Amino acid sequence: MKHRRWMAIPGALVAATLTLAACVTARVVLPAAPVAGGPAVAVQTAPVPLDPADPTRTAIGDFRYAGGVAVSSVETSRLHGLSDLILSPGGRITAVSDDGDLFTASLTFDAAGRLAGVTDAALRPLMGADGKALQGKDSGDAEGLTILGDGEIMVSFERSHRIWRYPTGAGRRPVPVAMPAADMSGQRNNNGMEGLAAAPSISADGYWVGIEPGSIWFCRLQIDCKDIAGLPGPPAGFRLSSLTTGPGGELVVLHHSYLPGTGSRIQVTIVADPKVSPRVIGRFAMSPSSTVDNFEGIAVEQRSGGDWRIYLLSDDNFSASQRTLLIAFDWTPPK
Repeated sequence: MKHRRWMAIPGALVAATLTLAACVTARVVLPAAPVAGGPAVAVQTAPVPLDPADPTRTAIGDFRYAGGVAVSSVETSRLHGLSDLILSPGGRITAVSDDGDLFTASLTFDAAGRLAGVTDAALRPLMGADGKALQGKDSGDAEGLTILGDGEIMVSFERSHRIWRYPTGAGRRPVPVAMPAADMSGQRNNNGMEGLAAAPSISADGYWVGIEPGSIWFCRLQIDCKDIAGLPGPPAGFRLSSLTTGPGGELVVLHHSYLPGTGSRIQVTIVADPKVSPRVIGRFAMSPSSTVDNFEGIAVEQRSGGDWRIYLLSDDNFSASQRTLLIAFDWTPPK
């Protein structure tokens, strides 16, 4: 979503010798050290507070701030536009971008277990059905990301609206799966499938799809999608940005709003039993006075003792006035 404005393995650093084809009068200049090759990319992070105006603030209601960082890289111009993320065991994240890239990195934590940074990062293109790298927004505008129980990932795209399942195994090409029969034309085909979340507690091949104007659908891989009534819609002026599921099958919905001159706002809503008898069991909101930007990705993991950790990822829209933020909250669900 733009405000108007299978699990990857990190690549190794490959020692390479730079050979120049010299003409008769040219002088060949070799590098002083091995040159980095492959998809590995160095990233820089800087800590961000929950509230820049009040560093002592540590929570939003029942949601306790668990650290956050701004992420950037001086090595590549492609670490931008991150739109959704998933978590894997061992503290690793995978994210997709508006230009069809797949970003992976390991999370780092301080002594108190708060998010402190990312390391061991890699950046590589998603593959198309023809086996070639996706490039540019027309074919590669990835917005939603989820992982199925067998380790396969699924990605939803807008502009060229589709959902692809990426089978595990090197060289295997993506397969289209069921998607909602919704009008996603909008402005420049930009009203697409922002939210994508596997629903293993309902069906091994089930997944949720959220459309930017607000409708939420339940789908099965090769069957169909049904619009589910009774789920939280976006507040006035907001649009759906992302979906994920909780450890008990809860549906977690991220809504976002942007007003020029004012800034971003978000609302996160946690819904129990979303398909049969939905009820809201948790909610928090962030305003421009907080560290908030164009948050488009959300992921949840269960921690020891039953608490949740919720991660939020922002899309900087390739803009110098925005940032790629990764922030975390801890929450104790009701008994």
